[in-house]
Amino acid sequence: MLREKCGVFAAVSSGEAFVPLYWGLVAQNHRGHESYGFLTHSDGLKRYVDLGLVPRIEREELIRWQMLLPGKRGIAHVRYGTSGKRDAYSHLRDAQPMVVSHGRSKMGIAFNGNLVNIGWLRGLLAGKNGKMHATSDTELLCSYLASKASVGIRDAIDACMKEVEGAYSVVGLRSNGELFAFRDPLGIRPLCIGKNREGDLTAVSSETVGLDINALNFMGEVEPGEAILFSSNGESMARERLASCPRRALCGFELSYFSRPDSIINGKPVYKTREELGRNLARRYQEYVRRADLIVSIPETAEDAAYGLHEETGIRWERMLRRHRFVTHRAFILDSEDRKVTIDRKINVADGGLGGKRVIVVEDSIVRGDTTKTTIAKLRERGAKEIYMFVTFPRITHPCFYGIDMATFKELIGFRHDEEGIAKEIGADAVCYQPLEYFNRATGMDGRDLCMACVTGQYPTELAQTIADRVKSNITTESCRVYERGLEA
Repeated sequence: MLREKCGVFAAVSSGEAFVPLYWGLVAQNHRGHESYGFLTHSDGLKRYVDLGLVPRIEREELIRWQMLLPGKRGIAHVRYGTSGKRDAYSHLRDAQPMVVSHGRSKMGIAFNGNLVNIGWLRGLLAGKNGKMHATSDTELLCSYLASKASVGIRDAIDACMKEVEGAYSVVGLRSNGELFAFRDPLGIRPLCIGKNREGDLTAVSSETVGLDINALNFMGEVEPGEAILFSSNGESMARERLASCPRRALCGFELSYFSRPDSIINGKPVYKTREELGRNLARRYQEYVRRADLIVSIPETAEDAAYGLHEETGIRWERMLRRHRFVTHRAFILDSEDRKVTIDRKINVADGGLGGKRVIVVEDSIVRGDTTKTTIAKLRERGAKEIYMFVTFPRITHPCFYGIDMATFKELIGFRHDEEGIAKEIGADAVCYQPLEYFNRATGMDGRDLCMACVTGQYPTELAQTIADRVKSNITTESCRVYERGLEA
């Protein structure tokens, strides 16, 4: 199975759409560093994609960009690819929005998520569209929608929700000017909608920060199983729930790590949830709290939790771990061969008087243990006597099928070891994970409305559960990324 973790944005405006599209991506660039792209409609579809971060555009350059990408409607995307080939050519080929042709019409989509029954989908489309040139699943999803849209895009989305298993928050644009957005029936990936006060700009965004930066009022989430359809002239909008929602399954990792702290999820600022996660750890692990002299946090997503821990305990919080601002990559989303070097360059320890101190180190999650191990070694070099890892996310023991880069059982330190073994491997004196029930409580959500399959092994979709159980039962034969088993299904 092929997948990616990304950010999407769409805009329908009475004026040129490029400016809100641009700022919508800038606000969400944390969701993907590999590539970015825009697709607008003006006498057909106009597309531009490139590698790297969304660039800074000076005011005098704006006219050139608007001439390159004219139109009152458009979609945009930042990509963090976790599958396919890693060379620059492949990254550019798989950059989104991706456009496919079907008959005389064209369609483009920007996609955040991951498809599980990719083998079935590939087989269905092989005879219709020939060889698939992309190494991601986006072309497959776009081709599927285009093949079903002859009657109308609403029916194509309806079919997708019935037949395609996985996580998908999608914005799309057709060559006739119709813009659409939809979210999978479980709502695994976030998606929201907003409008400005004047009513002449409406946008759909992965996170609310994409709306905020454009001064748009939050109208609510795109509900699980919901489609939003804009007419070809952009003058009307329809919302329809196409799929029933047996349960929600919002990815818990959005709350702990991926989403920006100033985004709103389930009516609550993400930073507030993270502060509560820190307070929870203080209450749960009193033994280490009583012994600790100092709190530090691994920048930047653990900082709100560290503040909550500090508030609850009164222990001094020193921000002595600092991120090199212009080392822009997030280590979690890098290739393994680049990750170690980048971590060493990215995090610096200020000499803040660690000699002989017992230190609580707050981290948002431990996936492979690379960042944590490197950071602990640096703290030891500065003289820390004891180090207790406080981790806001529960222990990760299972791979993800829905768009987070946790590809195999074997690479997960939480699968290979219990807490004591993890502490030994990363060089800590103790590792203290957030209990699952505490995590659920901090989010303010019913635990049944969260996908925590990477912790529990209980996947919200059938094929993902089948594949995970099969691989886990014979782990010695795990020769590929676990989600690639979806190619066989």
